[in-house]
Amino acid sequence: MEDNNPENSDFVMKSSSTGKMILFAFPRIGSSLLLGVVGYALFLLYTSGYGLDEARVSFIISIGYIAIAISQFLFGWLSDVTYLKKLGGKKPYVLILAPILVISFIFLLMPGLVLKDAEDTTLLIWLGVWNTLFQISYAVTTPYQAFMATAFSVEDRPKCSQIQNIFNFIGQASQTLFSMIILTGLTDELEEYPEIVPPELFWTCIIFGFIFIASFYISAILMPVEPKPIEKPNMIKNLKVILSNWNYLSVTLMAGIASVGWVIVGTVMLTFLEEVLFLGTMEYIIMAATLIIGMIVFLAIWRKIIKKNGKKRSIIYVFLAGAIFMPISLLGLINWTNPVFFAAIFVLGLAGVMGGWYLFPYIMYADLAEDDQRRTNVMKAGIYTGFPSIVLNLLQALGTFILGLLFEYLPDVMVGTNEIPWAMVLWGPVCTFFLILAIIFTKFFVKLDFEWEKKD
Repeated sequence: MEDNNPENSDFVMKSSSTGKMILFAFPRIGSSLLLGVVGYALFLLYTSGYGLDEARVSFIISIGYIAIAISQFLFGWLSDVTYLKKLGGKKPYVLILAPILVISFIFLLMPGLVLKDAEDTTLLIWLGVWNTLFQISYAVTTPYQAFMATAFSVEDRPKCSQIQNIFNFIGQASQTLFSMIILTGLTDELEEYPEIVPPELFWTCIIFGFIFIASFYISAILMPVEPKPIEKPNMIKNLKVILSNWNYLSVTLMAGIASVGWVIVGTVMLTFLEEVLFLGTMEYIIMAATLIIGMIVFLAIWRKIIKKNGKKRSIIYVFLAGAIFMPISLLGLINWTNPVFFAAIFVLGLAGVMGGWYLFPYIMYADLAEDDQRRTNVMKAGIYTGFPSIVLNLLQALGTFILGLLFEYLPDVMVGTNEIPWAMVLWGPVCTFFLILAIIFTKFFVKLDFEWEKKD
């Protein structure tokens, strides 16, 4: 039976302590480490390191987004209808998927552990298999993230999201230092001796994997079990409910449109710094510090903007800032004598717009799940968190596919004495196109601010 009374006491949540938010947010260190390396460095590793064709690597990576689209939806859906007395519905999937993710991460980053004198086709198959398994098991983050809707009030979610993103940035800082300083320095060595796993790569992957397991297990063990559902969940009914929620579908499509641009940025950023600006080790350290400090500062700024202007207007500002900034990639056509200043502006701008975007997904889907609960009296946090992965990852696959087409069919261009692919500088305007689409769609079809927020 539906309960449309938003003042129902069932919906009242007490304010949570900062300690509880930190406990919940802690696993974002581990997830940022692993996903950051795969998202930012995988393309660089298999192209510059193992010498594979950029277009083919892009196409293989795009398949992984299809895998994660299905798995995040599936495990989010299952976590809503699963309930064990001592573990609840979310924790079992966290405990099972986390070690699988770490194993796939290790083999994905270090094919030399098994493959010796592998041909390009074998390496591509290896990339496809382990990247797909990695993306499937990354669905561990869906039941984990669903805790936000059941454990934190709408007033606490922006702060909780900020704390999550601080842990995200700690993880991203670590993986950025690894990617920019260690991995970029290993590409020549890997290209010459692909069957040998450098000790720096081996121990970094092992340490990152251990941090991931530890952070997720600590949070899963210590976080309180979510309340048992008032009504017995029905998988098909839950799916029908969210598919009839037009605002939820609009928010999901909006995020998917924007993600086409964001995934292109994430895929090509490091390669742009190495193959267009030709940064050295010390310059990479400067860029890593710029990225870390920039994200932390802009995270606080965007949180204040959300508090002042509301979520819808603020996310439009994020898209607008990104649309204006992204064409800066065209300045890669300039033969920079000293590229450090331009690289710092480039990295700082990306930190600003992407830091703003990172704040929103955690908040949006928890708010939408609570809005649904206020109308139906059934919490469906898992499926509300997991279903968007279908749209997001299919469109992210489209982003990497478009990037692959750019590398495949656009010629190279001479910049000074260096020859670079046109795709390496044209990705910025492509991102702008999708962000403008996201602005228009958000303006006319999306609702992110609810009346019950003001009443509460």
